[in-house]
Amino acid sequence: MDLTVTNGSGEPVDPVLERFHLLVNAPALFNALTTALELDLFTALSGRPASFDELLGTTGLPPHSLRVLLHAVCSTGLLVRRDGRYENSGVAEELLTGDGPDSWRDILIGWREVYYPAFARLTEALKAGTNTALSAFPGHEATLYRRLAHRPELEAVFHRAMTAFTLRSVDALVDSGQFLTTRRLLDVGGGDGATSARLAARHPALVSTVFDIPTVSRLARRTTAPDLGDRVTVHPGDLFTDSFPEGHDTVLFSHVLEIFSGEQIVTLLAKAYDVLPSGGRVLVYGYNVSDDETEGWYSARLSLYLNALASGQGMAYPACDYERWLRQAGYGQVRTLKGLPYEHGLHIGVKP
Repeated sequence: MDLTVTNGSGEPVDPVLERFHLLVNAPALFNALTTALELDLFTALSGRPASFDELLGTTGLPPHSLRVLLHAVCSTGLLVRRDGRYENSGVAEELLTGDGPDSWRDILIGWREVYYPAFARLTEALKAGTNTALSAFPGHEATLYRRLAHRPELEAVFHRAMTAFTLRSVDALVDSGQFLTTRRLLDVGGGDGATSARLAARHPALVSTVFDIPTVSRLARRTTAPDLGDRVTVHPGDLFTDSFPEGHDTVLFSHVLEIFSGEQIVTLLAKAYDVLPSGGRVLVYGYNVSDDETEGWYSARLSLYLNALASGQGMAYPACDYERWLRQAGYGQVRTLKGLPYEHGLHIGVKP
């Protein structure tokens, strides 16, 4: 099958050039997408095409504004216009019409409100070697995660986005087969407890302790599924200055270690090692850049965000880095499950 991309004249198109044209227009188109989500445009069109006049009533926009917005979203292919009526594409119907806990609406609005403004200062941040964009947030703490405590409403937006994207990828972790024998899990940096709740719901013999900073732990207390009873509990603390709780046979770092430098990662892996019994396991789940560090859109976005805003260091490291750090911290039987959704990998180590 010939998959060569051609233009309107049937001439081959360089895919890199096509991607360039998309990239230079992407910031505006991304904001058009989030506006459409906020106006519930995709939900209004779910399973029922609508005319321009009908969408005027749905969105409440002035006619010219709606015309401009529809053109922008149609140009992405997410909306289709047929016979004067607008309808969702298959991708939009699948990804943009739901309002569940894994909603792309929450993800993309969170990225717009917190992540993407920082990228305007990327050159400054990379030259300085630190997260200079953090100065837009009140406080003196060194990371975004702690400064958000000064803005509780934005902190809630941020964690809704984090949770929604976690739920998009977490089933690969839950179904990995690594929790069949786990009885007591320590979920380090477990955020609002969404991952622990999903694991506990899938594995009835598992109980989990979520270990995170106090402001985030308060979110976990509010959002942990009530039907799990005391199978998911919260232990507030600082990852570096406080001891990890003992009495667990498995320690999970999910979407946590990429925030830090290699030296800090080894420190955290060693702290987990110290509280695990012989035969206990550590699991590291998160983004992996390709081994040659040339591929991965999601991992590239995350790495830039971490360095411009979140922590001023870290990245979506390749699997070989995590395997080296696990061995350096004393673990054996080190291995990686690669090729998981959204450029994820699962790294496993066992305490001898």
